[in-house]
Amino acid sequence: MKLASYNIQYGKGKDDRFDLDRIVSELGDPDLIALQEVETHTARSGMVHQAHEIAARLPHMHWVYGPGIDLDASEMVDGKPVHRRRQFGNMVLSRWPILSMINHTLPKIALLNTFHLQRTLVECVIDAPSGPLRFCSVHLDHVSTDTRRDQVEYMCNLLLRGHERGASAGGMVKDPDWNDRPMPPQPMTAIIMGDMNFEPGGPEYTRVVGDLSQMHGRTIRAHGLADAWTLAGYPEADGDTIPREGRGPRRIDHCFVTTDLAHTVQSMEIGNDAQGSDHQPIFVTLDL
Repeated sequence: MKLASYNIQYGKGKDDRFDLDRIVSELGDPDLIALQEVETHTARSGMVHQAHEIAARLPHMHWVYGPGIDLDASEMVDGKPVHRRRQFGNMVLSRWPILSMINHTLPKIALLNTFHLQRTLVECVIDAPSGPLRFCSVHLDHVSTDTRRDQVEYMCNLLLRGHERGASAGGMVKDPDWNDRPMPPQPMTAIIMGDMNFEPGGPEYTRVVGDLSQMHGRTIRAHGLADAWTLAGYPEADGDTIPREGRGPRRIDHCFVTTDLAHTVQSMEIGNDAQGSDHQPIFVTLDL
């Protein structure tokens, strides 16, 4: 199973050119894709619905879109409103059916003098050939550890205690219109990918994968989350997913898997040659 994640910066590349075709070509041909910073009806990106445009370029894939920002972008034409929403959020595309989707709004702190956005986590249940699994696309806050702390806590609880909340729908259904197919399962197996805006070694990373022991390394919980990058054999501190001239490497785009999948991680790569965004895409291969 091949996975990809890409913060596409609304299609704006390192050359300041907007090009969704380039974004799609840089993704290759994965089975599951997590995208962040996908926007709709914004002048800078041509007033298009980027989720629709990306999906049209990948017609073999199922898809969902979950905005965190949703503002009015309508206008009056001949006395009637032309309905448009200016949105900004995350997208998931899947080679297999997406049985359910929940767009989770993450905790947010109102700030006085700093531009700040509502962040979201798109949680999907995928009807994968190996069995249903949860695949999530997330974009955590960019401002500080303080604005991310509660978001990371929410993310970890969602992934590791999802059975307590259950699926988006379930229980006994009496309405025949809801009985045309089974209610979605709520598997505990999960993968989360996205721009998390924190680096290895910081408190957020430690909350996700466990404390660092001088004798034993990371104390990954037996029923916790593991970093696909280190499972693939790389040191935590290696890798750069948002290269900037004059600044050292920063790996802030991550893939974490529930530990029942840890043994399936075969490889992880950073698309260092990609030019379609200020971020680099990441790619993970699992043996499922």
